[in-house]
Amino acid sequence: MEIRWLEDFIVLARERHFSRAADAQNVTQPTFSRRIKLLEEEMGTTLINRQTLPLTLTPAGEEFLALCEQITERVRSTRDRLQSIAADEARCILLAAPQSLLSNFLPGWLDQHALTPLVSPYLRATSWLIGDYLHGLERGECDLALCYWPRGRIALDLEISELTFLTLGEERLVPVSAPDTEGRPRFSLPGTRRQPQPLIAFHPRGLMAAALAAHLGRMPDPVYLTSLNESVQATNIRELVIQGYGLGWLPQRSVITPMANGELVRAGDEHWDVPLDLRLYARKDSRHPGLPDLWHQLAEAHGNA
Repeated sequence: MEIRWLEDFIVLARERHFSRAADAQNVTQPTFSRRIKLLEEEMGTTLINRQTLPLTLTPAGEEFLALCEQITERVRSTRDRLQSIAADEARCILLAAPQSLLSNFLPGWLDQHALTPLVSPYLRATSWLIGDYLHGLERGECDLALCYWPRGRIALDLEISELTFLTLGEERLVPVSAPDTEGRPRFSLPGTRRQPQPLIAFHPRGLMAAALAAHLGRMPDPVYLTSLNESVQATNIRELVIQGYGLGWLPQRSVITPMANGELVRAGDEHWDVPLDLRLYARKDSRHPGLPDLWHQLAEAHGNA
C-alpha cells in the first residue's frame, strides 16, 4: 500500500466524484479508479458505494477515512520535521577536536562567543591524529579543526597550503606523576641511564609526540625515558599516570583538577614544559554558507584580523 493511495481516498471522499478527484490528483480517471480498487482489495472490503451519486462511503469507508487522515497527517508532520532537521544540519558547522579540548576548552569557548547553536562538535574525530584532522577538512567531513600546534620549529610532513588558521589561545604540555606517600613525584625528570623513567606516551605518529621529542631535543641536559604505553587520547594517558604506572606530559588544562586534589604532581620544573598554540583550521575554499561570517567574527575576536 502506498501513501498516495490514502491521499487518493481522502480526495475522493471530499469530491464524491471519480473524475473530479482524478483531476485534483493530476492523474487520468482510469488510473485513479484502478488505485482506489487496489486500495479496496488491499483492505479486503468495499470502501465506496458506487450506486449513489454523488458517491458515498460505506461504513467501512468512513472508518478507513479517519485512519487515512491520521496516517497522512503524521507522514506530513514527520516529513516537515525531517526537512527541518536536515536544514539545521546543513547550517550547523562541524568542528573536529581532540577529546582533551572537547572537555577542557571547547564548551567555555563556544559559550564565550555565543557559538553553541551554530557549531557542533564532530565526535568521530576524538581519536584522530593530526593528519586525520587535515584530511577531514579536505574531504568535507568536518568544517573546522581545532588542534594543538607546537610553538617551536618542528619537521611536519603535512600539506596545509589549502588551509587557513586562527590562533585561539595557548596551552602547555606539563610533565606529571602520581605522588608518593610524602607528596613528591613517584617518577621525576630527567631519570638516569641506569634508571630511565617510565613514560606513558602519546602516539608516536601524533603531533604531541613530535612536539615533545623536538622540545627534549633542544634541552641542554639529556633525559632518560622508557615508553610503557602509547595513546592518542590525553585522557587515557592521565588515567594511567594517576594509577602510578609512569609519568606523562599532559595539557595543563586537563590536569588542573587532579593536581589540585593531589592525584598528580609535577614530575619536573617549568623548563620541561612544552609550549603549544591552539589553532583553528578551515579550508580556504570551504563551501559552508555560514563559515565566512563566523571566520571573520572569530578573527576579530582573537586578534587575527
